[in-house]
Amino acid sequence: MLTYPATLLSDTNDTVLVTFPDFPEAATFGADEVDGLGRAVCALEEVIASRMADRSEIPQPSAVGQGQRGVRLSALTAAKVLLYQEMRAQGVRKAELARRLHWHMPQVDRLLDLNHASRLDQIEAALAALGKRLEVTLEAA
Repeated sequence: MLTYPATLLSDTNDTVLVTFPDFPEAATFGADEVDGLGRAVCALEEVIASRMADRSEIPQPSAVGQGQRGVRLSALTAAKVLLYQEMRAQGVRKAELARRLHWHMPQVDRLLDLNHASRLDQIEAALAALGKRLEVTLEAA
């Protein structure tokens, strides 16, 4: 769903440094490329969660360029990010979304919490309250 480009560079201490052009504040490392990419998902989720807490912009992924690797967010995390982006685009705050859905604020808070295993039907309901629909596709691995 959402795949962000990552740049991997060999570091001076025989590790691999992973950075993200779309998120300059995010960086992680690994013992090798596989380890670095494994840690990249967590680093990306942490910076996105931080931006959500600060009510900052979360950009759409830029294209994965030559020499870069794509880091794909999980489907649930991507759905939450898309919901957050749409709320920002429409100027809808959490309290307004809770009012539209007839939910309590903690329910909306959990819906936007990347560490909470929200149900997909709840995300779909929130998107519907914003006049949007979530589409899911299947691709070859």
